[in-house]
Order: sequence, then structure tokens, then C-alpha cells
Amino acid sequence: MLDQTTRDLVRGTAPVLQQHGEALTSHFYARMLSHNPELREHFNQGHQRKGDQQQALAAAVAAYALHIDNPGVLMPVLERIAARHVSLNIRQEHYAIVGRHLLASLGEVLGDAATPELVQAWAAAYGQLADILIGMEQKLYNQSAAIEGGWTGWRSFRIERREAESAEVSSFYLCPADGGPLPLWRPGQFLTLRVIVPELGYRQPRQYTLSDAPGKGYLRISVTREARPGDVPGMVSNHLHDHFQAGDVLEVSPPQGDFFLHEDRDTPVLLISGGIGITPMLAMLEHLRATAPQRPVRFLHAARSAAVQVFGPRVRELLADMPRSSAWIVHEDGQGSPAGSCEAVGRLDLAALHAQGLLPADADAYVCGPQGFMLTQIQALRALGYAPERIHVEAFGTGGVKE
Repeated sequence: MLDQTTRDLVRGTAPVLQQHGEALTSHFYARMLSHNPELREHFNQGHQRKGDQQQALAAAVAAYALHIDNPGVLMPVLERIAARHVSLNIRQEHYAIVGRHLLASLGEVLGDAATPELVQAWAAAYGQLADILIGMEQKLYNQSAAIEGGWTGWRSFRIERREAESAEVSSFYLCPADGGPLPLWRPGQFLTLRVIVPELGYRQPRQYTLSDAPGKGYLRISVTREARPGDVPGMVSNHLHDHFQAGDVLEVSPPQGDFFLHEDRDTPVLLISGGIGITPMLAMLEHLRATAPQRPVRFLHAARSAAVQVFGPRVRELLADMPRSSAWIVHEDGQGSPAGSCEAVGRLDLAALHAQGLLPADADAYVCGPQGFMLTQIQALRALGYAPERIHVEAFGTGGVKE
């Protein structure tokens, strides 16, 4: 436990971190990756260049300072961070490197305000946070290694087949190159793969939601081709599209994530997605059809147009075997939408669907998609009276959903 003086010093920096934290974290990342370039392979350089990781870390550091008296308040955030770290194979030894550069950055950015007492207090606070995360991550590593078919770190997977789902999306079916078994995972979770990106000259990790149910003998990811091929955020996805075919091998870490279908209840399910956010919802629907076809499901999805809509026929095929379930698919641009491919043209409007009696009030709602779409749906669900603990969210990228 930190003493009162240490907690007071750390808490006193919260206002400064809320205002200037991004300058600190930007300096920190630049410093660390300059001194320890081998760590570039652990960080998504697309998020680095866009500033997403700097913003996310700044918010996390400020929140930790603010809640230093009771870091348990941040446990849901720490659980998500731990899962991401395990997916990227972050290990205990990395924390010493991060701590060294974070404390150095504190002095270099804050200048005279970073007194020896303040730096010492933050060293103690960082040590406490590191111990919490190391313990959480070791538990996840142990769980991954202990289950049948499980592993830790990177494992070679062969692409068994590749299928085009739309003009923008292709699915990759991955099987262990060693011929061994696969673990069961929870529908909605993601995996991380890494490949060498020629434009960068080193490996890059990317996380993709598993788009099929567990227990089928493969891991399936469905990847969107990015519109700007030269942009770092799309480098891995576009590299997969351009260069990886059946027979090629990828490095993959075990499925992780705290966004998954809750199977410990029989409540109705609202699956709400936009764009490629349909992937975890499809995995959940596949699993529900196989294990609980009587559980009521409302599958709500928004796509830009029929040309980029993915998995629509499969969704309807699954729902045909689920008598208490239905779909509501909308296309923002309805031009060229085949008959029966969507229920409406425009934007997804939860209030209108609620007014028509199409949204069960006691449902668990799962939401995934672009940030703006997700924020709109979350606000709508709250306005309709859905309790926060019934709203489950998976955000793309590192920053989460900003409100």
C-alpha cells in the first residue's frame, strides 16, 4: 500500500495530467521506442501515428492519479488493458523498461515541477500499478496455457482457405500449423496476429474479432481492405488482402477480450452492429443457433450499402432456425439493394424500433462498430431505459468509446 504522502503527491498531478497528459505520453512513446526500438513490434504503429495510443495512455494515467486512493475503481479498465497486453505478448520484464522511460519523461516534460519527491511518488505508484497488471496478466497466461488446445505467446497458423465476403471484406480460415487442437473461446472475443510489414521493415500486430463460433476446428477472421493503401492504419489489413492466400502461415496469439456473449442467463439478446462490427455479432449468433436456439435475438445491423454489406444471407439463414428471433438490417444508401436484403433505408433508429415493440426491454444489448455509431446507439439504449450493466460494448482501436 502507498503511504498518504505518496498518494497525495500523485493525486495532485491529476489536473495537470488531464490537461497536458498527451504531451507527456507522446514524449514517453517517442523516447521509449527510440531507446528500445525492439518494442516497436509490440505497438500498433498506425495507432501511434494517429495519436490513439498516446490519448488512451494519457487518459489512463490521469484516471490512475485521480483514483490513487482506490485503484480498484479502475478494475474494468485494467482487465481490458491486461487482455490486450496478453494478446500482444507483453511480459513482466517489459514493465521495467516502460517505468524507466515514463519516469524520465515525467522529468523531461514537467521540468522543475517534477521534484525528486514527485518522481519518487510516481515511481512507487507505477510499481503498484505494474504489480496489479502483472498479476492479472499472469493469470490470463496461466489460463491460456492450462486449457485443452491452449498456448501462450505466438503460434504458427496456416490459412486453410480464404473467401471474399464483399467488395471490401475477405475471411481467412486459420488452422494450427502444428496440427494440434484449438481451445474453446467465447463468442465476441478477438485474436491478435502479426506479420512483417515491408513498408516498416518489422513485424506489426493487429487484432481482429473472431467472426465464427468456437468448436469448428478453425479460427476465422474477416478483414476489411482499407481505402487508403499507403496509410499505416491499413497496412496490415491491406497486406493480408494483397499477399496472403491459402497455404500461407501467420503468427497468432490466443483469443482474448472481455466483450463476449453472456451464457449464464437466458435474457433476450440485442445484437447491434455497424459495418465490420458485425463480426462479433455473427459469432454470437452462430453460437446461439447451435446452443440456445430458443433464446430471443434481435439482430440489428447498419451498412453503408448493399455492395459492402457482409454476412446478410448467413444471418437470415441462422435466424430461420430460431423461431423467437428476427433481423433488422438497414442500408444508408438503398440504391441497388436487392429485394429482401434490408428492412429499411437510412440510419438505424432504436427509438423507432422500440416504438414498434421490436426491442425487448429486458434484453442484454451488445454493441460494436465505428465510434460515432456506437456512441449514438449507447445513448439511445440509455434513453430507452436499458441499465448500464445490460449494455456491453466493444470498441475498435485503443481509445474506447468517448462520451
